[in-house]
Amino acid sequence: MSTLNETIEEVVQERVNRFKPRAKRNFIVIGIITIITLLFAGMSYYQATRFNSQITINDTLVGGLTADQAIKKLKTSVLTNKVYVGQQKILDEKETEMGFTEQDLPEIKKILKSQWTFFPSSKVQNYLLIPDKMEQFRGQTLKKQLEEKLLSMNKELKAPQDAEAKLEQGKIVISKSIDGEQYDIARILEDYQKQKYNSDIHLNPVLLQPIKADSPIIKEEENLFQDLLQRTVDYKVQDQVYTLNASELIKDASLSKDKKITISASDIKNKIDEINRSQSTLNKNFSFKTHSGSVISVKGQGYGWALNIEKETARIQEAFEKGEQSIPASNIYGNGWDYEPIGYETTTNNGIGDTYAEVSIAQQRIWIYKNGKLAVTTNVVTGKHSTNEGTHPGVWYILFKQSPHTLRGSAAGNPNYSVKVSYWAPFTNDGQGFHDASWRRNWSSSAYLTAGSAGCVNTPPSIMKIVYDNLSKYDPVIIY
Repeated sequence: MSTLNETIEEVVQERVNRFKPRAKRNFIVIGIITIITLLFAGMSYYQATRFNSQITINDTLVGGLTADQAIKKLKTSVLTNKVYVGQQKILDEKETEMGFTEQDLPEIKKILKSQWTFFPSSKVQNYLLIPDKMEQFRGQTLKKQLEEKLLSMNKELKAPQDAEAKLEQGKIVISKSIDGEQYDIARILEDYQKQKYNSDIHLNPVLLQPIKADSPIIKEEENLFQDLLQRTVDYKVQDQVYTLNASELIKDASLSKDKKITISASDIKNKIDEINRSQSTLNKNFSFKTHSGSVISVKGQGYGWALNIEKETARIQEAFEKGEQSIPASNIYGNGWDYEPIGYETTTNNGIGDTYAEVSIAQQRIWIYKNGKLAVTTNVVTGKHSTNEGTHPGVWYILFKQSPHTLRGSAAGNPNYSVKVSYWAPFTNDGQGFHDASWRRNWSSSAYLTAGSAGCVNTPPSIMKIVYDNLSKYDPVIIY
């Protein structure tokens, strides 16, 4: 029995001895794992609470600092206020405090979190942070000084010259761009905004760039001129329409900054002058068929119209510039009362129309036609021939009508007269017209030679009302 017990004890002891090294090894492994875990935990905590070594905020090194330590350091940091454009120092102002307070701590913590890496990093990173309490000097004063300095410097520097499309002598010409030396102030100020809380501010010396000849902008300008040259304007004068072609008339043109076309030289004026000479009636002879059927030539006097060439040229030029396709003539003038353009609306009967008064000095008679039909005819007495007070030949028009009326003026042998008449219809600006003459006794066909009027057409009182009623304002009066 004792032998059996001894055998059992030996077996147990053997097994215990067999497991002792294994347990010791397990203990060591667990220990190592625990140490590594603690190291990683410590490192993770360190990384989570401190900035990496090469982190700066507004050029102030905060590497290895906690957020609280970083805000303390930033509170005491200053800005040197030196501004460089490229290698050139253009501003050197007094130092100012960064302007951080405890209110900025949450933002510092956000930066701390954003730069976190599991393992320590030596990557260089500079973060920009605008303090909650905005520092007015950097945000406004220094920025304004920078802008004014750049503006002053640009005045002494050569400006770039843009390429541009122009119309010259009827052809589209594109000029080359020329580089300049002036700074692009807008882009430099954008760069400043990104760096305005760096201690020293180093700005990229960006220069103004000219518009290049191959840019889309110049292509657009070229297309605008091509479109201009294809434009036409239908110009209506009375019942005639003239199609004016830009390609034939426009010589030089340019574009404004807002892409509006301005024509600087053209043959438009010459074209309007040509139209005016061929179609206007002012101061020209009218071909007139008399009551007897004979055709005579009578000089236009008060009656007639002409185009104001300067004003019409400007209108047509503007129509081309704006792309208008059709315009009627509008700036028209004449020799009549207030320079009215009389007869513009009339195109029949060589511009006289079918309603008019015909006065024959030789026959001492008048004929009044309404719509081509004779309305009334009567003998008359015209201006006194012997004293050069004859009624003026020419094509005139009825200025106005008045009944009754007092004639005032002068005549040979009577420098100041005043005579009442029942009906008055003047046709010249110097006071000649149709009126009754109750005082006249001599109505012979030769009375005008030595006993005529002071220039008016004396009409027998018995028929004057009919004459008056058949005359209308603006009716032509042809005297020959």
